[in-house]
Amino acid sequence: MPSYTTINEAKVYFNDRLNVQAWECATSDERRRALAQATNTIDRLNYAGCRTDATQVNQFPRDGDLLVPEDVKNATSEVALALLDGVDPEIEYANLVLRSQAYGGLKANYEAELSNPHYLAGIPSITAWRYLMPYLRDPYEIKLERLT
Repeated sequence: MPSYTTINEAKVYFNDRLNVQAWECATSDERRRALAQATNTIDRLNYAGCRTDATQVNQFPRDGDLLVPEDVKNATSEVALALLDGVDPEIEYANLVLRSQAYGGLKANYEAELSNPHYLAGIPSITAWRYLMPYLRDPYEIKLERLT
């Protein structure tokens, strides 16, 4: 599966970003794999509109566009950074269903209804989620089509 952004494009994006040590310390192969996994993660979301070409592998470009939007490229870089930094979407999701936790005399209760939607969607970065939100289908929208 082709990635939404290249290692060089991600490197340029990270030039203006703080706290990117995980990216800088990663090997080229780790960066490539992180970008590929980020693309795969992003492609699982439910987007508005249609792929430009029904035979294209990835979800973007969409709706007649010929290029992947910069927001999607940036989100790919952000997800890759989070993955390289050790954020595990599986663990984050498991933590969402955790109601309370105790250690010694300390106990914490969590409100499940206030959980972060980006973790529910499998996106390990709130910054990436903010880049992707404008492209997502409204979960409350119903699309009706008349068949003739």
